[in-house]
Amino acid sequence: MKSRLKDIFILFFTFLKIGAFTFGGGYAMIPLIEREIIDNRKYIEKKEVLDIIAVSASMPGAIAINIATFIGYRVAGYAGSIASILGCVLPSFCIIYAISSLLRQFGELEVVRFAFAGVRVAVVVLISKALLSLWKKSPKGTLPYIIMGAAFICVAFLGVSAIYTIIAGAGVGLAASLIAARGKAGGAR
Repeated sequence: MKSRLKDIFILFFTFLKIGAFTFGGGYAMIPLIEREIIDNRKYIEKKEVLDIIAVSASMPGAIAINIATFIGYRVAGYAGSIASILGCVLPSFCIIYAISSLLRQFGELEVVRFAFAGVRVAVVVLISKALLSLWKKSPKGTLPYIIMGAAFICVAFLGVSAIYTIIAGAGVGLAASLIAARGKAGGAR
């Protein structure tokens, strides 16, 4: 019982730290989540990250909260999920509340505009790092590259909903793996 309570507190404070020091949403949090959850705490294996991110991204809601929920549940059950979610959300809530009250008063100041411009640049760098990290871990081959390119074109240029694109990509990937499994089973006879 004592170990589980300790895990719950560790989850809360770990996700509190991640939430407090990451700007730009869930994808910008991925490098910090990897460092804190995999490297420092060893809660999950490195090979599981891509699956967790894929499932979390395809679920309704914010990806960071979905990841926090999954990891919290894996480590300490429902209480771990709640602790992880609260830790993840609390810094954003407090920061947004403080900024919204200050922004009304100081939003026109040049120094404030420059600060937000700097934050935007940092967010682009963090998201790019997450993209590179995901790309390195994703399967390589002709079909994955075709799916990736088609998804990019559909969402970026054709205006297709990301939800439909994710569902279609999952369907094509599933169909390809079933066909490959049948081919192996047929060749083994």
